[in-house]
Amino acid sequence: MNVLATAAPGHACSAAELDRLGDEIAELSAHLEAATARLLDLIREFDAREGWNTGFRSCAAWLSWRVGYAPGAAREHVRVARALGTLPLLSQALARGSCRMPRSAS
Repeated sequence: MNVLATAAPGHACSAAELDRLGDEIAELSAHLEAATARLLDLIREFDAREGWNTGFRSCAAWLSWRVGYAPGAAREHVRVARALGTLPLLSQALARGSCRMPRSAS
């Protein structure tokens, strides 16, 4: 698909401009992955120390209350945080922001 041909009227961009936008998206994505890795590390430690055990039934219940996650999302965060504790290579890759799909040559 030709991205230049599908741009909204009045918003024609050069290939170089689109490459810069793509690079910025990829860089910001890597920062988000690194922040997510840190968040999951903190959740895993908080859960292991039972920091939530102040009237809550679980770390997920605490996350729902404290952070505002939906219950299912809170459970998934705790589940992934725990799993990453057993997957050091994946955890390190996420922390580096290198868990994204490689750029394909179109």
